Amino acid sequence: MSTQRKVAVITGASQGIGAALVTAYRNAGYRVVANSRSIGPSDDPDIVTVAGDIADPAVAERVIATAVERFGRIDTLVNNAGVFTAKPFTGFTPEDWAANIGVNLAGFFNASQAAVRRMEAQGSGHLIQISTSLVDQPINGVPAVLASLTKGGLNAATKSLAIEYASRGVRANAVALGIIKTPMHPPETHAGLAALHPLGRIGEIDEAVQAVLFLENAAFVTGEILHVDGGQSAGHW
Repeated sequence: MSTQRKVAVITGASQGIGAALVTAYRNAGYRVVANSRSIGPSDDPDIVTVAGDIADPAVAERVIATAVERFGRIDTLVNNAGVFTAKPFTGFTPEDWAANIGVNLAGFFNASQAAVRRMEAQGSGHLIQISTSLVDQPINGVPAVLASLTKGGLNAATKSLAIEYASRGVRANAVALGIIKTPMHPPETHAGLAALHPLGRIGEIDEAVQAVLFLENAAFVTGEILHVDGGQSAGHW
């Protein structure tokens, strides 16, 4: 087994942005370990899938271990798996809390901790978190405290990790998205969602993917929260 080719681990990889990231990293020559609860096997020998809930510490450990066992290294972890629950603050349930904390924070923490251990031993690596611009620019009519709480935590952790591991060759960055045209948004909602962005449209999956690839290739960038949000983070409109 050659360990010279780079390896990316992508969570939430069965559809939408995650599935597109798998394709993009493969096209860039990476081997890929792809995780989601519902993901099936791949015919590509350079893609290994690991089914399971990333909120489960055992699953997170297995995902990272699989990358090392199958490909001998891990160069990038894209923490793409996420839960978004938009409700009035007083309407959130204990189940909402558990789901958001479990996937958005525990999933990130467990997978990243296992990955960074390996990256530190290699002397190189990159963590990329998928966040939201709602952290910086809440929108009236879009009640999303749990998104701000959990994704805001990812933004803060990204900067902290960037500083802690800079001298050891490990970078950490995040992409803070506006609303992206994924299967979770039915076509009949697109016009209304477009109005939530100064540019007057929602984003395309490829635009989110290109932002991730930019950070992947920007070797002098770490601790960055890159907003890809049609201008949402710039202020009120």
